[in-house]
Amino acid sequence: MIRREFLVRTLSAAVASLFARDVFAQHSMHNMSGMGDMKDMPGMSPDHATHSHAAPSAGNLAPESALPAGAPLAAFRKLANESSEPGVFRATLVAQPVHRHLMPGHSTALWLYGDAAQGSIVGPLIDVREGDTIEIRFVNRLPQPSTIHWHGLPVPPDQDGNPTNPVAPGATHVYRFTLPRGSAGTYWYHPHPHMMTAEQVFRGLAGPIIVRAADDPLAAFPERHLFFSDLKLASDASIASNDMMDWMNGREGQFVLVNGARRPRLTVAQDERWRLWNGCSARYLGLSLGSAQTFTQVGTDGGLLDKPRDGLPELLLAPGERAEIVVRAGAQPSTAVLTAAVYDRRKMTMTEGHSLPADPAKVLADVRFEPGTSAARALPPTLRPIAPLLSSADGAVDKVPHKSVVFAEAMDMKAMHRPGAMMSALPPGMKFMINGATFDPSRIALTSRAGEVEVWSIENRTDMDHPFHLHGTQFQVIEREQAGAKTPEPYLAWRDTVNVQRGETVRIATVQRDAGERMFHCHILEHEDLGMMATLKVV
Repeated sequence: MIRREFLVRTLSAAVASLFARDVFAQHSMHNMSGMGDMKDMPGMSPDHATHSHAAPSAGNLAPESALPAGAPLAAFRKLANESSEPGVFRATLVAQPVHRHLMPGHSTALWLYGDAAQGSIVGPLIDVREGDTIEIRFVNRLPQPSTIHWHGLPVPPDQDGNPTNPVAPGATHVYRFTLPRGSAGTYWYHPHPHMMTAEQVFRGLAGPIIVRAADDPLAAFPERHLFFSDLKLASDASIASNDMMDWMNGREGQFVLVNGARRPRLTVAQDERWRLWNGCSARYLGLSLGSAQTFTQVGTDGGLLDKPRDGLPELLLAPGERAEIVVRAGAQPSTAVLTAAVYDRRKMTMTEGHSLPADPAKVLADVRFEPGTSAARALPPTLRPIAPLLSSADGAVDKVPHKSVVFAEAMDMKAMHRPGAMMSALPPGMKFMINGATFDPSRIALTSRAGEVEVWSIENRTDMDHPFHLHGTQFQVIEREQAGAKTPEPYLAWRDTVNVQRGETVRIATVQRDAGERMFHCHILEHEDLGMMATLKVV
């Protein structure tokens, strides 16, 4: 039975129901009091540095209108290459507290990458090419340990910013790796310290990566970059801390930002290639330009598809996913609204058998099409060859090693209702598990052999969707199974993140190339911090 395990011992159902109605009302009306920003002193004591709960902020959450809207879409800041040597990208990336005026008349204390005193609050773009050797000197000026995880990139295990390799406050670490041929795609980077990942990301630490190919068939298309992120602010413009519902369902702010700004405007004068990043902690984005404007998907996490997917009215991006689309300028001037359409991921309440209603559609940006004299650009029928990891021959799937990953959850309602539980750094009583256990850095959950193709079955036994992310490699989705019915994946693509609906099993083909330890986890960051993560050992 697909139900989360409620470990209710002494609390009556009536008390639980009353509490649930109260929390549901607070969640719906954004009435939870925000919590003040952490002190930004690098010398903060280690105990205090691991908690985000300081004195409460004044008032409730800021209204959505508190942030200005309507400015032109901001371009990314760009991380400068300090190397003059061909094929070498050498740079310094600093994570540090930065104060920015996002709300008029108020200052917000953020944690950002790079020189972020002005420009987009999104981390600087790392723009590199296949074959480049990358050397990033990471300087941690945060009051917490941190890492940089190169989400989706095929880097050696000891360079991947795993939670077992933290960089202490005030320390420096150099990440080095070479990008292999075939790795061109749209990636991103973010922190990955255990039990601090969610906070560091919602305070602003995330940035885009583009790896370019020498033979890119879409190089002639002008590029547009859209990085989506959540922001949750109290009425005094401070970063609000997570409430109980944020931990349970994953944090969603009242602001969905595009390149760090609310509802920017875009002008499209010719056919464009858009790179899209879902850098939100938990928000699913069913991206749409309205019923009158379709687009063509040309890429996923790991780069271009084998063939374009034309005429799409909507594209769902789970947290952590990326995509590439081609948007046509059309023949006549027109307008559209880029929207996150309604998607019901079955967010939980505090009572068994009930879910929160789906979030309403969210406006992300305003788009004006002003076609010029440029002719429409044709897309090649084949974008790049993608060889399936497993042949289509009967029984091929059964002849390779199999791995099983099961998402589960448990809620101890007594602990969650305990006085002071809402003020804890991490909420007591919540468990999000893989294969029946929460994350333990000393435990190896699965073992694989380097170079060996495997089939992984990711089964979701919880009450809500979870995006699955595997470090160190890209994988191919084979099929999805729901209520005994199997549906083959309709197109071939390289991915590192895939959504798994409640009650669904997703089967992927994957191979790890390097020996070492890799993480796999839910990419709802609060769930990852609460234990929905495990270690794969590659031998």
